[in-house]
Amino acid sequence: MTTRIDKRFAELKQEGRAAFVAFVTAGDPDFETSLSILKGLPGAGTDLIEIGMPFTDPMAEGPPIQASYLRALKAGQTMKKTLDLVRQFRAGDDTTPIVLMGYYNPVYHYGVEKFLSDAKTAGVDGFIIVDLPAEEDHEMCLPALDAGLNFIRLATPTTDEHRLPAVLKNTSGFVYYVSVKGITGAAAANTTDVSAAVARIKAETDLPVAVGFGIKTPQNVAAIATHADGAVVGSAIVDCVKDNLDEAGRPTAELVPHVLEFVKSLADGVQSAR
Repeated sequence: MTTRIDKRFAELKQEGRAAFVAFVTAGDPDFETSLSILKGLPGAGTDLIEIGMPFTDPMAEGPPIQASYLRALKAGQTMKKTLDLVRQFRAGDDTTPIVLMGYYNPVYHYGVEKFLSDAKTAGVDGFIIVDLPAEEDHEMCLPALDAGLNFIRLATPTTDEHRLPAVLKNTSGFVYYVSVKGITGAAAANTTDVSAAVARIKAETDLPVAVGFGIKTPQNVAAIATHADGAVVGSAIVDCVKDNLDEAGRPTAELVPHVLEFVKSLADGVQSAR
């Protein structure tokens, strides 16, 4: 199995640089604005796109992403609309990898088999399901792999040498290293700690290691991209969306250009890292 994710990391390895991974919330602040942002991300330097699937109880997310989920749900975003977002993006871009990130509850209610089938047809490449541990691989991980889709697992600062083999066992595409203890956007990543953790993980797997949580600025991105195979930014991007809403919560004319300009500054940080 070779997915767009596998191909993209292989290409970047040949280029000698890390990936810039942008996280956006599906349907935030509304479907059309979200689609415009999505379509602009590759041109702004994004190598892989993570799309958050809005959910009412996102336990790993800090206030910025929680707020973005609520904005999207209020605007009428659903799982079907999230897949439609991917489908419309794919009409103009068949190469940029897309990972859906979220929680198992909405997938379970959609129906795992149908969700995997619909996601693959829409053009999704892989999943990060935050609350499905390795002990539950039969629920979605193994069916996803059977369907030719990547299932990306999280490793954290508390993932010790006894736990790491279970985390890596059925992971594919890349390993997502959570750089801080706690929720998204809560603290800044410590580059020294991240470097040691990435080295420890890479000693146990040939998969690329991307680092997220606590990365907010071009400087942060550059520092992480020096040591890891990818740097993920989420909370800072969804905050940029929020900062470009009017008093009624509607998108201003400057929202999409400002978000993509910010994304480009982050991607440039990756480019300058090595």
